[in-house]
Amino acid sequence: MQTAIEYYFTCLSPYAYLGHHTFTAIAAEHHTAIEYKPIKLGKLFAVLGVLPVKQRPQVRQDYRLIELARWSKKRQLPLNLHPAFFPADPSLADKCTIALQQLGQDPAEFVAQMLAACWAKEQNIADVALIGQILTSLQLDANKIIAQASSDEIETIYEANTATAIEKGLLGVPTYVYQSEPFWGQDRLELLADKLA
Repeated sequence: MQTAIEYYFTCLSPYAYLGHHTFTAIAAEHHTAIEYKPIKLGKLFAVLGVLPVKQRPQVRQDYRLIELARWSKKRQLPLNLHPAFFPADPSLADKCTIALQQLGQDPAEFVAQMLAACWAKEQNIADVALIGQILTSLQLDANKIIAQASSDEIETIYEANTATAIEKGLLGVPTYVYQSEPFWGQDRLELLADKLA
């Protein structure tokens, strides 16, 4: 295996949703491992002076929707531009991702389903019952993983991931870092593929 790709994201990001399957396919094609590093996006935004979506100038909000619609078509993925549960608190879903990785499980499908829950299925990713259902559907021990995700150990890793993202000067999510080179945004995945090749 080559050096792993560090995957900075949150389970609430529409751009992570749009790029997730393409990204994991690229990593698999190039036999490259993924290190899942969910972060607290609000903390990164605070450092960068970035406003939450609904506080941005209307023209930026409008253009964001145009871009999301374009990429939904490009990636051939259904996407609700105005999901019923956005914003929602992604912290438990993010921390379950960390817990899965700590337990030696591949979080790829869990992350895919959490992202789709918000952006394609009108589900609340902050709902513990929903998270449990998704874990169970993947034949995972939901109670064990949720308990682990709620531990101080996992919270410490979540905070450390966020601190690392800030230290690395990352601009947002998703960001894929390979051999210290950042690729910000799912629209840079083809460039990441070039780098891997």
